[in-house]
Formats: sequence, C-alpha cells, structure tokens
Amino acid sequence: QSTLLDSLNYLLVFCRMRNVVKLSYLSCQLVNPLQLPRPFLFIYVCLSVCVSLWLGIVEVLMCRHRARNSLGHAFVGQMRELVSGLHYDSAVRVVVFRSLVPGVFCAGADLKERAQMSNPVAEKFVHGLRSLMNEIAALPMPTIAAVDGFALGGGLELALACDLRTAAFSAQMGLIETTRGLLPGAGGSQRLPRAVGFAVAKELIFTGRRVGGQQALELGLVNRAVPQNKSGDAAHKEALNLAREIIPQGPIAVRMAKEAMNRGIEVDIASGMAIEGMCYARVIPTRDRQEGMAAFIEKRTPRYTGE
Repeated sequence: QSTLLDSLNYLLVFCRMRNVVKLSYLSCQLVNPLQLPRPFLFIYVCLSVCVSLWLGIVEVLMCRHRARNSLGHAFVGQMRELVSGLHYDSAVRVVVFRSLVPGVFCAGADLKERAQMSNPVAEKFVHGLRSLMNEIAALPMPTIAAVDGFALGGGLELALACDLRTAAFSAQMGLIETTRGLLPGAGGSQRLPRAVGFAVAKELIFTGRRVGGQQALELGLVNRAVPQNKSGDAAHKEALNLAREIIPQGPIAVRMAKEAMNRGIEVDIASGMAIEGMCYARVIPTRDRQEGMAAFIEKRTPRYTGE
C-alpha cells in the first residue's frame, strides 16, 4: 500500500452529475510499475461505459449488457465524451478498450434504435459514429482493443480505430454490413484495407464473412491471438501484457512515433521522412531523452516522467 501511495503524483477526478461518463486520471512516476504487488485501480460506473485506471493504463470498459454493447445514441455520446477527455491527458500512457459483457466485444449498430430513426436522423447519427472512430484513432497515446467475443460491424470498426488488437481464438470479427444492405460507414472500408490489404479487405466486406481470432492473426487483422480461458478474458489479459511492455518506454517518444507513422503512411515517402524529422525534433529537447541517455551510460533503468 505504501508503494502505491509513494508512486502517486496526483489524482484528478472529473465527474459529471447525471448519465454521463465519469473520468478518472492517474499521474505517477515509477521506476518499474511491474514490480508493484497489484494494480492501483479505480472503477467508475455509468450508464453503459466504465473507466478503470492502472498506473498509466486506462481501460475503457464497455458495459451495455442487455444490448450487447451495441452502438446506440447514448452509448456513442458517452464514448465520445470519454475519448475527448483522454486526448489531452499526458498522464495516460496506454488506453485499452474491452468489454464487460461475456462473449461480446461490441455487437455493432443498435438496429432496434436505428429502425426508429428517420433518414436524416440516421445520417446524422452515423456521422457522429464516424467521428467517434476518428477521435479514437486520433488519440495521441497507443490504444489497444481486447476482443474476447463478437466484434461485428461497428464493433470491428471500433477495434480497427485502435492501434493494436488482441483477440481470443473464439472471438468472431467481421464487417457484416453488406448482409444488411449497407456498407461499413464508420471507417471500416478505409481501415480494414490498411490493416489486411485491399484484396483481403474487399473479400471480407463483399462477402460479409466473419473470421475467428486465429485467422484474424494470420490475416494481420490482430497483433496477438490467444486461446480463450475459463474466465473469458484471455484477450484482455494479453492486451494488458502488451500495454505493460509499452509503459516502461519513453511516453513522449512513443506518442511521437505514433504520430510519425499515422501521418507518414498517408503520404509519399519523402513527405513521410519530413514528418518523421519534425516528430524527432520534438523529442530532442525533452528531459525524457536526456534521462534515456543517462540511464544507458549509468547502466540503470530509465525513469521517464513524460517531460
């Protein structure tokens, strides 16, 4: 307990009073967070999304049980508010998106709610959903989707908006919109080809096919796939393993590496090299860079502060 208290710099809790996401952020300085005996955890429950905190790892916990985390109006609104709050918090090192609903990551669109919408309302809602995925993709820190169950339609689009994905072998993923007379409308038609290549993406979207976790790994759709465990959270545990590998690295360097890759992939190689140079230049004057060099010379573990 004393180790946990000593590792706290500050705890800042943002709370809204009614029917919205409650956000909690933790800033800490640790030599090695993996040496702590157990996670330092906060959970705030709201209507359909929760947030948990563990030493710089924020977990977004989707908990719309009755609707299998389907993307309804309230759910999307809460998620957008949460993501907006995370964007400017330098204390957050990694964000993990996971589900608290057994066997489901996100079932995609809330078709019952969608059926009640007029065409203009539906178009406005899909625009907001697309904005949510773009906002997740634009988060400056690494993001990981832990897929322990079904991730269909918008659910897979949410996972694709993340930088990294882990999946259980038993998970089922697919952009199934064409089976409903639609096409992916929240970034799937753009992010899936970038993840698996155009030919494979076209086949998956044209057929509406679902793939399991192991095949998703073979296709490059996920970074890691593991056998499901008895508690049904194998992908989540693997996502935390991956997050813990990221946490000890220089946080500014990691953020700049993400920006360089995300911006560079959209342009020609010469422009990409220029973007890399600009991102590199932003790391040079940081204390973290000096700490990394000093730790190497002194043969010790670096103590990065994000400054």
